[in-house]
Amino acid sequence: MDDETLLMTMLFDFFGDLLTEKQREYFDLYHNEDLSLSEIAGKAGISRQGVYDIITRAEKSLVELEDKTGIVKKWRETRVGLEKAEAIARELQHLSGSNVESASLAGELILTLETLKGG
Repeated sequence: MDDETLLMTMLFDFFGDLLTEKQREYFDLYHNEDLSLSEIAGKAGISRQGVYDIITRAEKSLVELEDKTGIVKKWRETRVGLEKAEAIARELQHLSGSNVESASLAGELILTLETLKGG
């Protein structure tokens, strides 16, 4: 998946509910289901240009929402920070060696960070 598609998918995940029903449907078919504009147009009974216009407006709306809120940028930064913190906790756990209490605390921290990351 290229960077632009990944960004659009993330924006849709965060802000998709704010789009119109048609924008959500066509965006999802195009970006997530990988249907062509012609395939979507055929299913919807409208022109290829009509589908293109709806998807383009949806993408523009999603980008504007991100520009105003910065939510996806902040989420990405937080994710990077959590991954870095998890790597540090794993190193601390490794360095704890026979110190059971330190290793246990590092293990708890790792579990907490994994939970925060969603995995």
